[in-house]
Amino acid sequence: MRLLVINPNTTASMTEKIGAAARRAAAPGTEIIAVNPAAGPAAIEGYHDEAMCVPGVLDLIHTTPDFDAVVIACFDDTGLDAARCATDRPVIGIGEAGYHFASMLSNKFSVVTTLARSVPALEHNLVRYGLAARCARVRASDVPVLELERPGSEGRGRVSAEVARAIAEDRAEAIVLGCAGMADFAAALSREHGLPVIDGVVCAVALAESAVRLGLRTTRLGGYAPPIRVRPVHDAGRLSG
Repeated sequence: MRLLVINPNTTASMTEKIGAAARRAAAPGTEIIAVNPAAGPAAIEGYHDEAMCVPGVLDLIHTTPDFDAVVIACFDDTGLDAARCATDRPVIGIGEAGYHFASMLSNKFSVVTTLARSVPALEHNLVRYGLAARCARVRASDVPVLELERPGSEGRGRVSAEVARAIAEDRAEAIVLGCAGMADFAAALSREHGLPVIDGVVCAVALAESAVRLGLRTTRLGGYAPPIRVRPVHDAGRLSG
């Protein structure tokens, strides 16, 4: 089985971290192909960055041969719906995967993400996934995405402090880490705080593997139908003749 794991931003060190987390979670015999676009934002922090990343994500899906499923490794689930139109293979977003796992492991969970500007997008996704009522709060740790890649960064400590606040103030029973760049924090934070701390990368890998083993494919009907190929009109005058 081959899983195409796409980091939608262009930061190679984050792609390596995501790939390592995915390989730790993958079953024997599963090959992880961790990639990122050649061009686009270095980090995804808000709606504009999301939009700028989507063409690169789709290009990787169209040009990568022989994969069985796709993982979109951005917690905003950047380009998820468009990616499902681009292939009939299962496409799993790490945000959606993390939320669903948290809803099965707890009554109420909180999300700890990076910057405050990312909070509205995550709240919107929770609504569209039908899980807003299960989420106590989406919290910002005020750690920029690329700060998580800097050696000696205080990012992990600030994320941990926000987890503690979520437990005390939200009465959260589980925490979902709201950035793929936090993938290597989950196990240690779970031990530190005594509750499930969920990384969406490993959850998405598990769901993608399960979908492939069950022989499931993305529907080609309705909203996930393949794109309509419209012949470009190079000379509008031809239409009148």
